[in-house]
Amino acid sequence: MPARILVACGNGIATSTVVASKIRSFMEDKGLPVDTTQTKLMEVPGKVEGFDLLVTTGEFDGKTHGVPYVKGMPILTGIGADNTFNEIYKIIKEKEG
Repeated sequence: MPARILVACGNGIATSTVVASKIRSFMEDKGLPVDTTQTKLMEVPGKVEGFDLLVTTGEFDGKTHGVPYVKGMPILTGIGADNTFNEIYKIIKEKEG
């Protein structure tokens, strides 16, 4: 079963769509298919439970219910994106066992 990643941005539309697409492509290239769901930052606390990872493009200091959390802005800007992708890969790979 693919890992589930919740991707959140301000409105749950524009930047989260770009980031989710890039994460899926990166992970598929690594042989780890993932399912991504986009949402608004303000909806994260009510939606994040049951996901394997949370990636946000904005400031977030709410509850993640124990779900690992990665700041995804580098994926959008390209600055530090490799480190962010590798962090995501590591978390998902560890979940897979």
